[in-house]
Amino acid sequence: MRATESIRTRLFEMKDEKFAEFQRKLIPTVDPENVIGIRSPFLRAYAKELRESAISTGFLSALPHKYLEENTLHGLLISELKDPVEILDRLDAFLPFVDNWATCDVTSPKRLSKRRELLSEKALEWISSERTYTVRFGVNMFMQFFLGEHFKTEYAEQIAAIRSDEYYVRMGVAWYFATALAKNYEETLPFIAGKKLDIWTHNKTIQKAIESFRVTEAHKAVLRKYKIKNN
Repeated sequence: MRATESIRTRLFEMKDEKFAEFQRKLIPTVDPENVIGIRSPFLRAYAKELRESAISTGFLSALPHKYLEENTLHGLLISELKDPVEILDRLDAFLPFVDNWATCDVTSPKRLSKRRELLSEKALEWISSERTYTVRFGVNMFMQFFLGEHFKTEYAEQIAAIRSDEYYVRMGVAWYFATALAKNYEETLPFIAGKKLDIWTHNKTIQKAIESFRVTEAHKAVLRKYKIKNN
């Protein structure tokens, strides 16, 4: 509790009410009263200041948190950890409490790249969850760590099989496939040509890929032909 109280005091010192109003509109799944309003560079700098400190350890063990920025800071602190096994353990404890896309997407533990075999096993568990942001986070991990030279068709098959009515899950899947089209076009195109995604996600993937500067004009021309018209 002391760690949380100390950190909460510091967070409120960084409060920006105008930014809070902006965030409340941008992140509608969070109770407006639980948004302090702190710009990302300040939270990132604070996370780096706290890393490897006793107060950080105490805070990471003090779940659940009340405020959006406490959860976002928690994700940033996990991202600063060095031990991949500890990172995965901390994520398992934290993900059930993630209630918005921003906290989900800012959590990006780069050191998991050193243990991809552990991460892939865990990420497959996450995308099978019934929790919206646990699924989205698992998809994010495949997008960050398993494209390019680490692409595997079986992982893409698992993600393509996700079916959800949740906007933030479907958008996460669309971003994954749009990014995969940029990095692994030949391997990914069969998922579009074969219509392996639900219609909304299929069309959103094509839209995002066409908007991307990383997808060639020739590939965009092909993708346009696969757009499905909604009845």
